Amino acid sequence: MASSRPRRAGWVAVTVPATLTSLVAARYFSLDPATFLAQQRAVYVAHLVPLLFHVGGGILALTLGPWQFSRRLRAGRPAVHRVLGRLYLLGAAAAGIGGLLMAPTALAAPAAPLGFAVLAVLLLATSTAATVTIRRREIVRHRIWMTRSYALIFSAVTFRLLLVLLPALGMSFNTAYGSGAWAAWVIDLLVAERLTAGLRGRRAGGGRGRRGGERRGRRGDQQDTRVPQQLG
Repeated sequence: MASSRPRRAGWVAVTVPATLTSLVAARYFSLDPATFLAQQRAVYVAHLVPLLFHVGGGILALTLGPWQFSRRLRAGRPAVHRVLGRLYLLGAAAAGIGGLLMAPTALAAPAAPLGFAVLAVLLLATSTAATVTIRRREIVRHRIWMTRSYALIFSAVTFRLLLVLLPALGMSFNTAYGSGAWAAWVIDLLVAERLTAGLRGRRAGGGRGRRGGERRGRRGDQQDTRVPQQLG
């Protein structure tokens, strides 16, 4: 009972800001330039299709991601878990492609455009790896890659927090923007690596074939729950 409280607290700490960020970002679909970042209004209006592709995919992935780490959902409603997982990966792909298209237009060149481009490539790579591993029934590896993928998605939240924190510490907005474009996803990816440290020890065993990966993955649902313990 006691150990479930930190798990629940961690899941809430991720889910609440992710959902709030998604709600704020959803205003972009009003197509009202007043809702766009002031410094980028003209750019966003000129690139509405990739912008909305990126924002729409990001909202979908950011909102659904935490539910993929819910042990209760995974164990009690596996079919729902699979559907949400497919939708999450679809959203991550859209966010990554749209982000890659929008990266060259970012403020604070060259730092921010390059940081966002690297983020988009990593998001596509980790999400692809998550898709490949689950198709091979390599459950443990799939969890590792999904955690990395969502950490990169969650950088949307971390980036916005940095845009508030860094200027409050005396940094100019443009410098904060360029620094945040790198720091947000690096920080989140380091957290993901910490959360998956226990699972990575299983990785070699999980890759010995579909049956072996599936057996280990099923045991992992019952025994090795470090990622869900932190997120849900």
